[in-house]
Amino acid sequence: MEIVTAAEMQAIDAATINGLGVPGLVLMEQAGTLTARAIVRHFGPPAGRRVVVLCGKGNNGGDGFVIARHLLNAGAAVTCHLAGGADGVQGDALANLRAFAGLGGTLIAADAGHTLAHDLATADLVVDALFGTGLNQPLRAPAADWVNLLHQAHRPTVAVDIPSGVHADSGEVLGTAVRADLTVTFCRPKRGHFMGPGADLRGRLVVADIGIPDRAVADAEVAPRLIRPDQARAWLPQRAGSGHKGTYGHTLIVGGSPGMTGAPTLAALGALRVGSGLVTAAVPEGLNDILEQKLTEAMTLPVADTPDRTLAPEAVAQLVRAAAERSVTVLGPGLSGHPDAARAARAFTLQCEGPLVIDADGLNAWAGHMDAFPRRPLPTVVTPHPGEMARLTGKPTAQVQHDRIGTACRFAHEHEVTVVLKGAHTVVADPFGQVWVNPTGNPALASGGTGDVLAGVIGGLLAQGRPAAEAAALGVFLHGLAADIWADRHGRAGLAAGDLAALLPEAMARLAAGAATIPVDTIGPLG
Repeated sequence: MEIVTAAEMQAIDAATINGLGVPGLVLMEQAGTLTARAIVRHFGPPAGRRVVVLCGKGNNGGDGFVIARHLLNAGAAVTCHLAGGADGVQGDALANLRAFAGLGGTLIAADAGHTLAHDLATADLVVDALFGTGLNQPLRAPAADWVNLLHQAHRPTVAVDIPSGVHADSGEVLGTAVRADLTVTFCRPKRGHFMGPGADLRGRLVVADIGIPDRAVADAEVAPRLIRPDQARAWLPQRAGSGHKGTYGHTLIVGGSPGMTGAPTLAALGALRVGSGLVTAAVPEGLNDILEQKLTEAMTLPVADTPDRTLAPEAVAQLVRAAAERSVTVLGPGLSGHPDAARAARAFTLQCEGPLVIDADGLNAWAGHMDAFPRRPLPTVVTPHPGEMARLTGKPTAQVQHDRIGTACRFAHEHEVTVVLKGAHTVVADPFGQVWVNPTGNPALASGGTGDVLAGVIGGLLAQGRPAAEAAALGVFLHGLAADIWADRHGRAGLAAGDLAALLPEAMARLAAGAATIPVDTIGPLG
């Protein structure tokens, strides 16, 4: 399922209306009808309930009038509040305003706020149809005041297309924004549903098929896609009945430093828990005994270290030989920022002749040195969080976060790597133009060590022969799904990275059985 920008959606709408001859009035009717259906599905029958619909003057408001008409016809007591005078409503929106009024609906235009405050306080449900995906400036009065009144009312809220005040591309809040329990969007999800604060403000997301043909979307050549469970399931490594530990690859983890021995341990567990047949942790020699005790199922490889017990440049030759004998190397967990360790990490990256996952300090070692970063002919996955990506690109973290998809795509293309830009709704981009957004995961993942587990997961999937982009996309999906399993049982706090690793086999089993779910639903005219 593609994820579109506001401009792409506008072009798709125009192609459908002007090119394919589907009237805009038909699309508006479908949008409102399916939103009303989603409301009934989510909140139950509307009969006897008090519903307030906040409408703008444009097409989003027109959708709101259709919703209001259907809920009124189903027995709800519906009041539409129109931001501004009715004389500013035109075209398809005006036709639906008249239809709602003709059915006996209550319309209040240009309200000063007092009546609205009362209506919101006594409403059973509020529908936000003020602004859609075209908003690109901060909300102004009266809409901004209405949103603030809605915040004070704490009423169940449904957003039409996107919560008013959320930028459709970046997810940033434009002054103030509606917090929705349910958002019904049309044709395809928008980037702002998964980026920035917008991801937290949308609530449950329903994608409604309002009759825009798939060919109109295909013609727009939209790159980003949502990772769907059926797609992730197809990427799962297969297990042959005759297989043995050598069949499923050997993952080498390179990392560790004083105070950070947990990181390579967790990466090793991540690789094991997704099925890597063998795992070896290569660590500074002075730390090897610690890893021997931490890791029961994985092997260890002591390599040359500095007097500070960090990775020494002399270890590079050992690591290159070790990598040549393994299926994949994960470089960086707990490596430290020690100058010698950073030099060793850069040298190993240049010399490694196998698939490579670079994480944490393995990436930080390249900050300020990206002009020398190699174009490797073998699969390479980098897994930065926003701060690490900022250091690698020399851009502020806020700029990275403002355009997560664009940042990941540009970095992947420029450096010929697969990028896993971590964070809420992790972005995966490969050098060939493929890009995915992950729908799984929750704030329970905001816990030290979960990124180390992810690096190991991706490495373990690569070891089993998955292509780099598929290993990365499947890895982030499983990683987030394991956290979702935790949250369902324990809530969104208290997840330790070791707990996460232990849940990975269950996440894989759920996915394989077709039982994995994501917080995105679909609805259409045929069901």
